[in-house]
Amino acid sequence: MTARALIVHNLAHARAALSAAGTLGVPVVLMSAAGAAAYAGAPYFLEFTGRAMAEHPESKARTVLDCGAEPGLALGALSAGCPAIRYTGPRASRVKIADIAARSRARVDNSRYRVLDLLDVGDARTACLEWLAKRR
Repeated sequence: MTARALIVHNLAHARAALSAAGTLGVPVVLMSAAGAAAYAGAPYFLEFTGRAMAEHPESKARTVLDCGAEPGLALGALSAGCPAIRYTGPRASRVKIADIAARSRARVDNSRYRVLDLLDVGDARTACLEWLAKRR
């Protein structure tokens, strides 16, 4: 079963996404917004997604922090312990960063997902349930 991606901006979003995923029994990818490593940072993303995942151990989920095309942000996210990052810099640096990620048991995930962005959603859990159910 292919994981569905949800763009989460905070702990409430991550909780809603994982609760809905657990209810439906579908795996999900908790993604940051584009370039979030630059303005929110890896520690913040790791803290709130990790906390939500600990609260919902029944949910199958993984996380991806978007670092844009900034190699310094990508390396910083890997150093902070991000298990997966999105990095869109030049191919040569993508290869180098992917190698560094692999050595730290992480990965560069530039997959194209269908995503639900929870930024302006009023009832995040209901939105997640409806969106994930349509993709079963």
